[in-house]
Amino acid sequence: MTEETARRALVPVAAERVRPRGRPLRSRAAPYALVAPFFLLFAAFGLFPLAATAWLSFFRVDLTAPEARQWAGAHNYARLLGDEFFWNALSNTVLIGLLATVPQLLLALGVAHLLAARLRGRLFFRVAALAPYATSVAAATLVFALFYGRDQGMVNWALGVVGLSPVDWQNGPWASKFAVASIVLWRWTGYNALIYLAAMGTVPPELYEAAALDGAGRWRRFWHVTLPGLRPALAFTGAVSAIGAVQLFGEPLLFSSGAGASGGADHQYQTLGLYLYEQGWVNLHLGRAAALAWAMLLLLVAGFGLVRLVRGGRGRGAR
Repeated sequence: MTEETARRALVPVAAERVRPRGRPLRSRAAPYALVAPFFLLFAAFGLFPLAATAWLSFFRVDLTAPEARQWAGAHNYARLLGDEFFWNALSNTVLIGLLATVPQLLLALGVAHLLAARLRGRLFFRVAALAPYATSVAAATLVFALFYGRDQGMVNWALGVVGLSPVDWQNGPWASKFAVASIVLWRWTGYNALIYLAAMGTVPPELYEAAALDGAGRWRRFWHVTLPGLRPALAFTGAVSAIGAVQLFGEPLLFSSGAGASGGADHQYQTLGLYLYEQGWVNLHLGRAAALAWAMLLLLVAGFGLVRLVRGGRGRGAR
C-alpha cells in the first residue's frame, strides 16, 4: 500500500471522530423532557403547598370564611411561644417519640440479626415481620385501645394475675404516652428490621471471615463488622422515625374514644399533629395551623442540623 492510499483510507476515520461535536437539539432535550413530569408534580404538590402554607401563616384566617383574611404578620408565630398547649404538645411529641423510636430501632436490629440467620421458613418470618406495617392504622389502634382497656383490657388482667393494681392507660399522664408509643413500636419494628436485613446483605462476607480468623466472636463481629456496615441504614431509619414522631397523628387520635384531637382529658398525649388538627379543623384557625405546620418543619430542620453539627464536631475532634 502506497503512502497516498493509506492517507486516503484514514480520512473517513478522522472525519468520523470530528463529526459528533454537536448533538441535535432534540437529543439534548430528551433527558430533560423525561424528568420534567416529576419536577412538575413536585412543584404542584410539594413546593406550592409549602409556599401557600407559609403565606397563609401570616394571616388570621377562619376555615368557614377563607376569603376574609386579615394580615397578622408574625403574630401567629409569636403566639406559639406563649401557648402552653403548644409546649405541652411538643413535650408529648418528644417523649412519645423517644419511647417509640429508641426501643423500636434496637428491636429491629435484633430481629434483623435473627432473620439473617439460616432458618427454615425465613420467607414466612420476613413476611410476618412486615405484616404490622401493612395493617391499617385505625384497625391497629382500635385493637390496642381494647388491649389497654381499664376494666376489661388484657394488660390489666395480666397485671392482676401477678398481683399488681390496674393502670388507667388512657388517662394516666405517663401510661397513656407509653400505650401510644407501643402502637408505633408494634407497627414499625418489622419495617425497620427488613431495612436492616437488606443492609446486612451488602456487608462483604470477607470481613466476617477475616474477623473470625482473628478470633472475634459472634458479638464482636456484630459490633465491629455489622454495625459499621449499617451506618447508612441506621441514619435513614433514625431520620424517618424522627419525622414520623413529629407527624404522629392517627394513633393518638383514635386511641381513646371521645378524646378526639384533645389527646385525652388533660391533653396528656396530645402531639403536635393532633394540636395542628385541633387548631385548623376544630377551632377553625387556619392561620395558626399553618404557622404550627411551619414551626414543626423548622423544628425538624433545626434537629437535623444540630445532629449534623455534633457529628461534624466529633469528626474534627477525632482528627
